Amino acid sequence: MGAFLLRRFLIAIPSLLGISLVLFTVLALAPGDPFSELATNPNVPPEVREALRERLGLNDPVWQRYLNWLGAMLQGDWGFSFISRVDVDTLIWQRVPVTLAVIGASQLLALLVALPVGILAATRPYSWFDKLANALAFMGFSLPTFFTGLLLILLFSIKLDWLPFVFRADIQATGWAWWWENIRQSIMPVLVLGMFQAASWTRYVRSAVLDVIRLDYVTTARSKGLSERAVVIKHVARNALIPVVTLVALSMPQVFGGAIVTEQIFRIPGIGSLLIDAILRNDTPVIMAVTFVLACLVILFNLIADVLYGWLDPRISVR
Repeated sequence: MGAFLLRRFLIAIPSLLGISLVLFTVLALAPGDPFSELATNPNVPPEVREALRERLGLNDPVWQRYLNWLGAMLQGDWGFSFISRVDVDTLIWQRVPVTLAVIGASQLLALLVALPVGILAATRPYSWFDKLANALAFMGFSLPTFFTGLLLILLFSIKLDWLPFVFRADIQATGWAWWWENIRQSIMPVLVLGMFQAASWTRYVRSAVLDVIRLDYVTTARSKGLSERAVVIKHVARNALIPVVTLVALSMPQVFGGAIVTEQIFRIPGIGSLLIDAILRNDTPVIMAVTFVLACLVILFNLIADVLYGWLDPRISVR
């Protein structure tokens, strides 16, 4: 297992380098300038503005700027925000825990809904439960997250006044009161992301279970006298989950993309809102660091999927 993980990490290195090179080149060639506000400020002389650009290396060629950025990243220096006047790593580590908490809870909710509903729908094909699950799944992934988010705000925040629709990071309560307030303000974002993913995964789980449940070894297990529950859990579900693991791992970029939209709707101080704010203000160091962190997270989830393959199916070796 150790050699397998080491090999996967070595494969990930050129992938991350390629991603960083493409991102840096696109950002460098994109229109816009972080010092555009200074250009319209009559109190800032042109020579001061030019001295700042020279000091930050913005007048250097793109390849030289990329090598400087890469060398600084390898030394743990993520750069300095042009707008916030704060180190980029400080900004990111302030936002990452909130984003990971919301995304983690939403994905756990999606799995807790998609797995049992998809398996039950596949074991009872064309029943009323299967038809109802399919109808709700189609509705779930047909509605975009920004639309369902606004609906939940209108219902639970404005109409019923049950839940806050603005996420607050400065809750003054302590102890259980602090936990309760964080849970209340996380319910709607987690529901929006979780139910959207659950709707898509339910259809996929149902299809995967239907493919496995008709195989010969399942019939053999039934002929041995095993109960239907044991057959489904031990023989059907475990093998059907192998392609589902692939789907979950490859869905991570879409999940982070949906989280960016959801964070804007509920004003969540996460990494998505930081990225949007940096894009609007041409804060290149922050944009580069955030997108690179998201790329690292995607590769990490794919590595976790590879490890889970060996656990779900012993025929898949991790040598």
